[in-house]
Amino acid sequence: MRPRIRDASDKLRPTRSSFDDDGEPKFHRKHPPPLRTMFGRWRKWTVLVAAIWIQASTGTNFDFSAYSSHLKSVLGISQVRLNYLAVASDLGKAFGWSSGIALGYFPLSVVLFAAAAMGFVGYGVQWLVITNVIALPYSLVFLCCLLAGLSICWFNTACFILCIRHFPTNRALALSLTVSFNGISAALYSLAFNALNPSSSNLYLLLNSLVPLGVSLAALYPVLVKPSLDPTPDSESRRHDSHVFAIMNVVAVVTSFHLLLSSSSTNVTSSARLHLVGAIFLMVFPLCAPLLVYARDYYFPDINQHDSSGYVMLNIDELKLQKASVTGTAKEGNIVRLGDEHSFGLLITRLEFWLYYIAYFCGGTIGLVYSNNLGQIAQSLGQSSTTLVTVYSSFSFFGRLLSAAPDFIHKRFRLTRTGWFTIALLPTPIAFFLLAISSLQQLALQTATALIGLSSGFIFAAAVSITSELFGPNSVGVNHNILITNIPIGSLLYGFIAASIYEANANPEIRTVVSDSVVCIGRDCYHKTFVLWGCLSLLGLASSFLLYMRTKPVYHRLEQDRVSVTSSSYKDIDSM
Repeated sequence: MRPRIRDASDKLRPTRSSFDDDGEPKFHRKHPPPLRTMFGRWRKWTVLVAAIWIQASTGTNFDFSAYSSHLKSVLGISQVRLNYLAVASDLGKAFGWSSGIALGYFPLSVVLFAAAAMGFVGYGVQWLVITNVIALPYSLVFLCCLLAGLSICWFNTACFILCIRHFPTNRALALSLTVSFNGISAALYSLAFNALNPSSSNLYLLLNSLVPLGVSLAALYPVLVKPSLDPTPDSESRRHDSHVFAIMNVVAVVTSFHLLLSSSSTNVTSSARLHLVGAIFLMVFPLCAPLLVYARDYYFPDINQHDSSGYVMLNIDELKLQKASVTGTAKEGNIVRLGDEHSFGLLITRLEFWLYYIAYFCGGTIGLVYSNNLGQIAQSLGQSSTTLVTVYSSFSFFGRLLSAAPDFIHKRFRLTRTGWFTIALLPTPIAFFLLAISSLQQLALQTATALIGLSSGFIFAAAVSITSELFGPNSVGVNHNILITNIPIGSLLYGFIAASIYEANANPEIRTVVSDSVVCIGRDCYHKTFVLWGCLSLLGLASSFLLYMRTKPVYHRLEQDRVSVTSSSYKDIDSM
């Protein structure tokens, strides 16, 4: 009788059936799992695809610059007051923690549809205002922007929880993939705008109101039907998951290139409609990724040793979390321990949190404020805001996808996730100083927009995994929303400075006044703003480097623990 497995090292012992009479290893053809198992795994992937759809349709704050000039004209407000509306949308994120609390009392489906309802009302009322169907005072429009911004946070929290619950061993990959699709929302809406009615920018608000609600209805079945989880996934299921993730990431890259290239031909409505159909097909295609892997396993089964060469590999992700939460950096003073859950009181006492907060505040938040001002930046330089929104959205998507790179190349290039965060901040100051000194306006504007989108996209996606690792996976719903309270603060501060400089440079020779609305034309409108943002982003870069240096020993010890446990298991095998 085969002895009972007692510990992790026993799992790695070869079985007698793994070898023939001469002591050579046996080779057996692996058979694909039964259809029932395949269907159960496929249902798990429908949850991830549902989260992708939700994220792709709810990055509605990124297209604000596409209709902000029209909204400014209809309301007859100044650039400073328009900035306050952008702040209101970001201010909704300051209350994003409420979604984490709501999940403690209501099912995930209720939170999802509450978010859809808030977005429907927030953007729907703005659409009625911008089309002159109703007239509302500025304060009520401000509240609508606040409600719309809050809906985005509730959507994000629902997607984070879906990924964490259904992909516990591939949490970082699932989060980076789904969050990346949030970056293409503006490009998708721009494509739909050009396909439906390119002459009316108020169409953006109508799409922002209706599309997330419709997608929430489409995603309801995967959210309600909870697929069963394998508590101890074997090497076969992990291999299968890695292949599906690889296919989905390839599809994501193809989708981004499709949206980026289609932006050059969207002036023709028929062409834009064709590209829109192609984009919808690429959004649905991820449902087929698990089926492709199943089909390959069925028709081309691998030739492997019996029972994976007689060994059952350790689940490294679970081992990391276990070792981090038990040993971590115990006895190392106030340095954060990976995997430890942090309450609000404990969180705000951590130096790592404040370094992280400043790095995000002077990095990703500046990129978001830049995207909010793209409409006026493009107008002042005589460029197309739709093109810049598409460029920013597409490269933000690339950046979000790149946030998964640490998980794919960890064995070849060992750098902590906080180290990658530091590298991701490098393009931002380069882009702003390029805008400040370059004389080639169009080329510099598009290049800088691409760099800022790439950098901020990486930061937005990687931040979820970093928050989970540093401050606990179970508290990520609340702690991440505490982190992003820096967004409304930065939006108010950076936006107010930019608007003040904008209006100060709108001299009588280069401005047009309609009511309180001021239009500034020329390079000076944002030159000082770019220099200031570039200097602040250098501060964020320095803060992120300090965070990397402070957390590097934590990750290093964790890696040593992992290697020591794995090597000790193999030593036990060699001694047999």
